[in-house]
Amino acid sequence: MNLHTLLNLPRDTRDTLFMLLVITWVLLPLLGQIPLWCSFLAALVMLWRGMLAWQGQPLPSRWWRFGLLALATGATLVSFKTLLGRDAGVTLVVLLLALKTLELRARRDAFVVFFLSFFLMLTNFFYSQSLLTAAAMLLALLGLLTALVNAHMPVGRPPLWQVARIAGGMTLLGAPIMLLLFMLFPRLAPLWGMPGDAMAGRSGLSAQMTVGNIASLALDDGIAMRIRFDGPAPAQSELYFRGPVLSRFDGQRWQPLDIFAPSRAADAQLQVQGPGIGYQVTLEPNQQPWLLTLDATPDAPQLAQGRARMTADLQWLLDRPVTELLRYQVTSYPRFQHGPLQATPRLQTWLSLPPGYDPRTLELARQLQREAPPGRASGRYWVALIQERLRTGGYTYTLEPGVYGRHTADEFWFDRKEGFCEHIASSFVILLRALGVPARVVTGYQGGERNSVDGFWTVRQSDAHAWAEVWLAGQGWLRVDPTGSVAPSRVGSFTRLQSPRGVIANALLGNVNPQVALTLRAAWDAVNHRWNQWVLNYSQSSQLRLLQNLGFDTPTWEDLIYLLCGIVVAVSLAGAAIGLWERQRQDPWLRLLGQAAKHLQRAGLVPPANPTARQLADVLDQPGHTQAASQPLRDWLLRLETLRYSRPDNASKGDYRRQLATLQREFKHLRLNA
Repeated sequence: MNLHTLLNLPRDTRDTLFMLLVITWVLLPLLGQIPLWCSFLAALVMLWRGMLAWQGQPLPSRWWRFGLLALATGATLVSFKTLLGRDAGVTLVVLLLALKTLELRARRDAFVVFFLSFFLMLTNFFYSQSLLTAAAMLLALLGLLTALVNAHMPVGRPPLWQVARIAGGMTLLGAPIMLLLFMLFPRLAPLWGMPGDAMAGRSGLSAQMTVGNIASLALDDGIAMRIRFDGPAPAQSELYFRGPVLSRFDGQRWQPLDIFAPSRAADAQLQVQGPGIGYQVTLEPNQQPWLLTLDATPDAPQLAQGRARMTADLQWLLDRPVTELLRYQVTSYPRFQHGPLQATPRLQTWLSLPPGYDPRTLELARQLQREAPPGRASGRYWVALIQERLRTGGYTYTLEPGVYGRHTADEFWFDRKEGFCEHIASSFVILLRALGVPARVVTGYQGGERNSVDGFWTVRQSDAHAWAEVWLAGQGWLRVDPTGSVAPSRVGSFTRLQSPRGVIANALLGNVNPQVALTLRAAWDAVNHRWNQWVLNYSQSSQLRLLQNLGFDTPTWEDLIYLLCGIVVAVSLAGAAIGLWERQRQDPWLRLLGQAAKHLQRAGLVPPANPTARQLADVLDQPGHTQAASQPLRDWLLRLETLRYSRPDNASKGDYRRQLATLQREFKHLRLNA
């Protein structure tokens, strides 16, 4: 098979293969979302259909199609226990589209395939609304429009590139309408479903922390949030963004205290000092109600919608999960004090340990208490002593510590002496509690990097971190990051452990200059951030702000509808007026004759100035043009002349316009087939 063979395929074969190629492009982004068996079956059917078209063989009988349909429906039902819902529905539509290609016998069947493909193209946004997905679906839209326009040209063999040009022109003509609908169509609810939260085995935040059941941690470079500081940014070592605070431990799992008992913000006893730091956060969807802020934030983040509350452990929570891009303004104070200054009965909550776990760690605590200098065994002393043990005891920070057993703290302190931040923070807090010091685990994000292109700070899932908070008499709760004692480069530095690259990544990126890679990633992050801000984060509040800028005092969504309808009516009237003016300004017959003259010029012929239809027909007699190739256009020009000069006296204007429209359509086919 060579290029000449591909270019000279029969019309039906070429069109079918092109349609299958476009459908495959629409299906590709969904392969990671549908079951493996569905991907395999759809690929098998598409290949089968392509081979039938290539070899010119008949399509399979209806019994084959009914059998495959029953198999697909049954497998979907077994996989999802239902045929309803997002995932089951998308799986079924993928299979129905693939099976529908096996009965492409008429234009009606082709149109069903087109419209199923358009619908399936939209389902890609159920799983991702990224810029890459939008670009891929724009290309899919152009491909589907090209195939649809091509199906409306049943005569001849129009080149696909010329059909694609027509489809591109249609897309450009529709772009203003698309932009108008995007900006003004009322957004009464989120349009798309968002991807599910799948954090197991990857870096990122979770509502709880299970220690020791992940043998290796893959760094996820996905963006968690972006920060824009109103003034100079704090030192990177101070960028601790507070997430869930984990206080209750059952031996394997840390959980927030709020799961078991509600808390009040007044219990935090928060006091701030010094100047505040103002910044704006653009939080990515995480399916959780957390509002990530720097320590400490006494006032509620400023939100366009929703309400936030602060718990007793300084975490801010939204009244609903974050299912779309969320932007809020915050003021935080790096100098603060919170919690009681003197011991209270409530502090016993942060001293409890489950019985039957980590006996060697408990024995270590008793040994340290026996060896402590008299009168010096305070909370500060124990914190400093354990940090020194971490620095000098041969402990290391790694992404591949292996699976821990029942006694996670024992294994960390005495056996493995390695782990990532959750092992270190958990073991640190367990030992402190065994020594009688109230302590808890805090999770969130630490660090980030400044994008040199747009100046925003980018915090990634790989910046997820766990640290400790310790209560000290006279000081309240203080942040202590034990990971900094094991791996100082992990805290307050651009240095991060990197997951090993695969074979493909090494082949593609192995010789790329690291600085060039960082620059390209910064540029991509900046572009993607603009996409998030201008497109995905364009909400109803953004629409109402737009109306305020247009002069509406207190706009509502009804005003959006009125404005949209008014603009649509105005544009329609303007288009009708322009079309009427254009029709009256130039005779459509002369315009069509001029198009024919330009067509001959592009073909290398030289028509006379201001030619008649017969003169153009005579030009086709020039050398280099065969009679067979020129005859359809010659006949068309003579019919054009007849319409102008041999029209019966009793012919109506309606008949004349209809015949002229017919000649115009025929000319498009002749031009494409030339």
